Amino acid sequence: MFGRRNYEAFAAVWRDSDDHAAYADLPKYVVSTTLGEDGLYDGWGQTAILRSSDEVAELKRGEGGGIFLHGSAELARRLSDARLIDRYNLLVFPVLLGAGKSLSSRGDNDMRRLRESDSCSNGVTKLVHEVAS
Repeated sequence: MFGRRNYEAFAAVWRDSDDHAAYADLPKYVVSTTLGEDGLYDGWGQTAILRSSDEVAELKRGEGGGIFLHGSAELARRLSDARLIDRYNLLVFPVLLGAGKSLSSRGDNDMRRLRESDSCSNGVTKLVHEVAS
C-alpha cells in the first residue's frame, strides 16, 4: 500500500528493478483522492486505488493477508488515527533531518510496544512495534 506520492516514486523505479521483481506479482493499493486510473503505471501488476480510510478498513477485514505500507507518513498517520495499524516495521536510517512528520498518531503512542530490534553494519536499525488492540 502506498500514498499517491510514494506510489509515483516507487512505481517509477521498482517496476523495472530486478531487486523488486516480486512486487509485480503482488496486489498493490494506492490510497488517494486525487490519482486517476490514468495515473497508474502499466506493467507493474494489479494496482487498485482506494479513496478513503473506510476502504482500507474494508480491505483489512478481507482475507488477503498482511498489508504493508511503504513510506507515506501522512497516510500512516491517517491510518493510525483510524486504528488500522497493527504493527510498525521500521527501518531507521542514520540521517538527521530536524523536525519532520510524525509517522503515527499521538493517540497510539501508549499502545505501541517494541517487540524486535536489530542493527545492520551500515547503521540502519530495524524496529518492530506491535500496536495493542
